Amino acid sequence: MRRPVVALLSAVALAATAACSAATDDAGSSDGSPTPSEPTRTTSPTTPAPSASPSTTPSVSPAPSVPTAESRVSLPTLMARSYDGRRLQRTGVLVRTDDYTRYAVRYRSDDLWISGILNVPTGRGPYPVVVMAHGYIDPAIYVRGQGLMREQDWLARRGFAVLHTDYRGHAASDDTGPLDRELRLGYTVDVINAVHAVRRSSMRRLDGARVSLLGRSMGGGVVLNALVTQPGLVDAAVVFASVSSDAVDNFERWTRPERPESVSRIERRFGLPEQNPTFWRQISSRTYVDRITEPVLLHHGTSDDSCPYRWSVRTTRALTNAGVDARLRTYEGEEHAFGPQWPQSMRRTLRFLRSSSEPQA
Repeated sequence: MRRPVVALLSAVALAATAACSAATDDAGSSDGSPTPSEPTRTTSPTTPAPSASPSTTPSVSPAPSVPTAESRVSLPTLMARSYDGRRLQRTGVLVRTDDYTRYAVRYRSDDLWISGILNVPTGRGPYPVVVMAHGYIDPAIYVRGQGLMREQDWLARRGFAVLHTDYRGHAASDDTGPLDRELRLGYTVDVINAVHAVRRSSMRRLDGARVSLLGRSMGGGVVLNALVTQPGLVDAAVVFASVSSDAVDNFERWTRPERPESVSRIERRFGLPEQNPTFWRQISSRTYVDRITEPVLLHHGTSDDSCPYRWSVRTTRALTNAGVDARLRTYEGEEHAFGPQWPQSMRRTLRFLRSSSEPQA
């Protein structure tokens, strides 16, 4: 799907980008905040790189058949296209620590340059890679690598390389217009291409055969979209405090009550949920969860007043009913940004990622 097709999706962008509609979705938890102090860990510090030589081609199961797209604006359209993520380049050193180096990077996603950051642990490697998808932050104030800085630091100190994509229209990424840059399906393309760029990279300390995804809030929805679009893309996925896997939930929570001009635009082009339910089913990852082949770990707090906890309950139920290896970790009293129980969630994440990214014999 090249730019003209992606542009058709722009009217739906407001339903997606309003998701978790605070001005900065990740504010207060991970937007440039110092890394919080860590209690005594039960996990070991930086993991030595495995001695096995990496393979550039992962072992994947045969992909399920692609459903018929009723609209060019749909997840089936993304499923049917090819992806050419490539040319992952370091463009500068941002920070050096004893445990890792933080680089400014860019990569190609279709005909766009997408910016981001790459944390690479100190040592020879190669290290398993986590591609991160951040939550909604107004592109006008977003800066490179914003939104998941705690998680970037935490995993890099424990032996994971971390590629955080800024998405199109953010930071130093190429722009595709004021609406298209906010499109969650466009972000899905950028995340999938980030994985392919890692796999095609010649950086010797990155293990392109061991790649996982991590997303929070809107980024959680992006990760779920990526999983249904390209089964077998990664080893595993972690989702924090996600938006709903049903696009109608997100539309009803934010767009209909807050964005009347967007409602009118969506109604004219695609129809509202009650007018064109097929369109809304085809932009909802929940419709296609039976395509997912990777294990999925979900984290959600019961006091999340932005993305309700019940959304992750319903998503997890849909995943498990479809035979996906999925588990929801519940955090009583935790809010959207995660505070006191964040270290526990990351210890669980670390165990999950390590078990899912064991080197192949």
